[in-house]
Amino acid sequence: MEIKYGKEKFKLEIPKERVLKTLKAAEKDGLDNPLKAVQASLEDPIASNSLLDLLNKKEAQKIVVIVNDVTRYTPYKYMLPPLLEVIERAGIKKEQVTFVVATGVHDPHSKKQNIDIFGEEIDRDYEFHHHDCDAEVVEIGKLSTGNTLKINKIVAEADFVIATGVILPHYMAGFSGGRKSILPGVADRDSIENNHANMVKVMAEAPSLEKNPINLEMFEAAEMLGVDFIINVVTNSNREIVKVVSGDLKEAWSAGIDISAEMYHVEIEEKADAAVVSSGGFPRDINVYQAQKALDHADHAVKKGGTIVWVAECSEGLGEERFEKWMQEAKKPEDNIERIKKKFLIGGHKAYAISKVVKDKDVILISSLSKEKTEAMFLQKLASLEEAVKYLEEKYSGDYTTYIMPQGSLTVPTEI
Repeated sequence: MEIKYGKEKFKLEIPKERVLKTLKAAEKDGLDNPLKAVQASLEDPIASNSLLDLLNKKEAQKIVVIVNDVTRYTPYKYMLPPLLEVIERAGIKKEQVTFVVATGVHDPHSKKQNIDIFGEEIDRDYEFHHHDCDAEVVEIGKLSTGNTLKINKIVAEADFVIATGVILPHYMAGFSGGRKSILPGVADRDSIENNHANMVKVMAEAPSLEKNPINLEMFEAAEMLGVDFIINVVTNSNREIVKVVSGDLKEAWSAGIDISAEMYHVEIEEKADAAVVSSGGFPRDINVYQAQKALDHADHAVKKGGTIVWVAECSEGLGEERFEKWMQEAKKPEDNIERIKKKFLIGGHKAYAISKVVKDKDVILISSLSKEKTEAMFLQKLASLEEAVKYLEEKYSGDYTTYIMPQGSLTVPTEI
């Protein structure tokens, strides 16, 4: 079997009798005509009047379209043209529309990145504003959690807010898309950190989506702001659209979740001694920060004291300054676990997420990182899958079970 590593593929040879199961997504075919599917969804949305009817009724003068940043691939070449056509049909001029890029705590796009993502014509004809979580935010209220919610000023002052996104499993929030366009997408740093601080509880208890405090606060934030319409898609591992869901924030997003879960929640009957997991190749393994979710997914499939062989090139290193700093300063995994409990900080949360796994399991990382950087994360560096399989054979004296996870960033093992 082949395992993706950056833009390459590595061959995995492991005794068949050791493999309990290869955990792959239950792939659905991409739509034959995704552009037409988006058009149809806007005309007949879920739990909502058509987008055109809503725009005409509200007589909005300032439209904001919230879009994902470069870290979350979204097929905008199919999603945006039909959307902008409806806006134009409502008599709304281009200068009345602002695209707000939901960067969260990430950096803004370069001009080239913006053109690559949204196309030269849209980049040229519309105003783009990259959200800055440390500036240009306004307070819009207190959440039931007691946290103050601050949101991008342009979004908060818009007459009509349209949120776009892609619905995939998310290790903290359950699923991406929908309400995540607001919090963390266009929220201030404190709002994001207060929300994400619940990850310690979520990762320890694995609550249902309905009881997940991160998800619940995200929804409350989106409802407090007032999202008028969403257009989200579910994609397969080839990034093809398999489902378009538009309309009401909650109902449309929930409909997308059902499809996403069918594809990416993979049932297992028992935990294994080991797992071999790939983050899925470039760009999902561009750095440790992005690749980490595959490690978290593999953690669900492996017994305490077991072994995870993690394949992720990480050509751009760890990927975030605070994350790297926390890893360098920790003497043992427990240091990061205690540190995050005292004060939650973005970046530090990735150090916690990795430390939580390596505290209880051996993790081997096959990557481009140096031995020094690998071991600073309490991981063991091996040069190849051949060496990793040999390590497993020796550790377990040839008697062990394993799962193979070639799409580790997407597939979530779920015990039945």
